[in-house]
Amino acid sequence: MRYDLDPSGNWVVDPDDLAAKLGLPSERLQSEMKLGLVRSRVERGSGDDEGRSRVTVQSRQAAWQGVFDLNGNLISERRW
Repeated sequence: MRYDLDPSGNWVVDPDDLAAKLGLPSERLQSEMKLGLVRSRVERGSGDDEGRSRVTVQSRQAAWQGVFDLNGNLISERRW
């Protein structure tokens, strides 16, 4: 899984990859997103975590958190 910048400077995660991380079919994740039932948060690291970003995504049934390095590579993750 990668975390990439789009031309506007926003971070983007492939929705199919994200759905798999949450254990949901892609269609269901997209439907819940359209209904406003998916929350996400991006936190940029500081101090010892400088250059890293933590992405947290929560749906109605699952949550996933990934930590990405400066190049957008996933370096750790957890699901609950």
